[in-house]
Amino acid sequence: MAVRDVPSLLLLGLLALLHTWGASAKVEVNMVEKVEVYLGETAEINCSFTSDDGISGSGGLLIKWFHETSSGKRQKIYHQESLQNNEEKNTPFTGRIKVNSTSQDVVMIISNVQLSDEGEFICEVRSVTEGSKNGSTKLRVFKKPDQPTIEGVENGISINDPISKIGTCEVKNGYPKPNVTWYRENTPLRNIPDGVQIAQEVTSESSGLFSIKSYLSIKVKKEDKDAHFYCEVQYNIPGAEKMYESQRIQPTVYYPSTAATISVKSPNGHIKEGDTVELHCITDGNSESEEIQIIHKGVKLTDDATAVLERVTRLQDGVYECKIMNMYTFEEISANIDLRVNYLDEAVIEPKGPLEVVQKNELNTSCNALSSLHTETTWLKDGKEVSRGHFLNLANVTYEDAGTYVCVVTVPSVKGMQTNSSLQVHIQGPPQNSIPTENDINYKDEDVELSCYARGYPSPNITWTTSDDKVLGSATYTETNDGAKSVVKVKASDMTIFCKSQNGYGTHSVEYNIKAVIIKPETAKPPEKVKKGNNGVIIAVIIICILLLAILGSVLYFLYKKGKICNRSGKQDFTKEKSGKDKIVVEMKSDKSEEAILLGVNGEKQLPSDQ
Repeated sequence: MAVRDVPSLLLLGLLALLHTWGASAKVEVNMVEKVEVYLGETAEINCSFTSDDGISGSGGLLIKWFHETSSGKRQKIYHQESLQNNEEKNTPFTGRIKVNSTSQDVVMIISNVQLSDEGEFICEVRSVTEGSKNGSTKLRVFKKPDQPTIEGVENGISINDPISKIGTCEVKNGYPKPNVTWYRENTPLRNIPDGVQIAQEVTSESSGLFSIKSYLSIKVKKEDKDAHFYCEVQYNIPGAEKMYESQRIQPTVYYPSTAATISVKSPNGHIKEGDTVELHCITDGNSESEEIQIIHKGVKLTDDATAVLERVTRLQDGVYECKIMNMYTFEEISANIDLRVNYLDEAVIEPKGPLEVVQKNELNTSCNALSSLHTETTWLKDGKEVSRGHFLNLANVTYEDAGTYVCVVTVPSVKGMQTNSSLQVHIQGPPQNSIPTENDINYKDEDVELSCYARGYPSPNITWTTSDDKVLGSATYTETNDGAKSVVKVKASDMTIFCKSQNGYGTHSVEYNIKAVIIKPETAKPPEKVKKGNNGVIIAVIIICILLLAILGSVLYFLYKKGKICNRSGKQDFTKEKSGKDKIVVEMKSDKSEEAILLGVNGEKQLPSDQ
């Protein structure tokens, strides 16, 4: 039995030996799980291996590269044996790949990566003595999509409508396929039966990129009138996930009114007669199926939410009604406003003018205007305030109180609301002539114009007379506000003229004294006197001359004292002769007959020739 077991033991030992030898000679290959890259860029796929046989070793290694698509189609694209590198021809990678090798690493470099490159890259390492092993890396290709565009519906949507389209969001040219999410404000939307419906169209472009159109439809509510909607696009890039947000859209939502108000849009504050009034009806609804009317005393003013009343009067005050009819449900709501039109009638003065008051008596009058508001009254004369209140009372009146009084009635609470009336007051009394002014020099027989002003009421008559009671009939006469004025022209002479004014209350006269100057014939004009300015110059010149003469006299006297003048040289007489040699010859004379000497002015002796 032991003999029968020997072959079996030998076989088992051989198998164990072969197994141990094979395990020690096994090839190991390591590759990363995936490589991610943008479309058009360069990808590097690394294949690391362990083997006793190097690429250029004695045993030799055979390295093959395969590309396998997502559908499972595998294609050899590259192989390497010893020092020979061979790129497979007629593959999608031909001309775009390059392989770098080391003793334990092989790196495949793929340039200008295409979408079709996406898939699994398999690196197979085969040893003649150690067997074969392979590893794989998935290549993922990315393309960032364009910015999304959003478009809302142009027409409004009623809350009575079924689910209605709100907008469309479109994103183009992305890879892999991006995702689109709709938001209402900051809340993401999901499909809800009879509430929210999101539909999507995905297009695969000829380039292999994806474009997506997403449609949002909802059953709008009144709360959606202020809501903003937008879409968010999520997409992947190498090593990260990104997102875009579109612009916001706000659909027009129609909903029926439940309440209304009517108000005065203009003017602000109190309304007065003559104003243009604008009434505005405001509702809390927004519906195309509603009809709005503004009615006054049963008369429809407008089929719009606004009514304009031009130049209103007090007859137009009262209740104005805003009526809203829902043409879809036939429900009706309304609102009212009580419009008050304030008025201010014309000012009335009692007693009516013109008013005549005797001088030194009292003036009593009143002014008022009927108004819907509180009024204030002011009396003016010549633009200046003379009294406040409805009554004007003046005691002991004089001519100064005559004139035009204006009564101004205003409503303080309404700017520009006022009226006025005027009263002419005449003060009755005897005339008062103005005092004549002094006349300028009048030349005989020239025209002299005299004016006479007389105050008084009734307007006095004015008469011009001379000192011999001769009436001058060439005078003009004009009535003024407080009396009369007369102008007369006379020939200038020494005379007195009287201006006499008279009415039913008395007489007043003033005189004008006229002095005439007789013009004499012209005589020869005397020579003009030297002007004062020239006299001063002459005096200055005379003084200078005197000073010069004094100086000259002093100089002469000095020279005389020194003997430099009048041949004063002692007892000698010098005679100068010019010789050929330019020598000076001096001849001295001593004649006894000439010894007689005279006493000079200064007491010195002089020669006879000096006498």
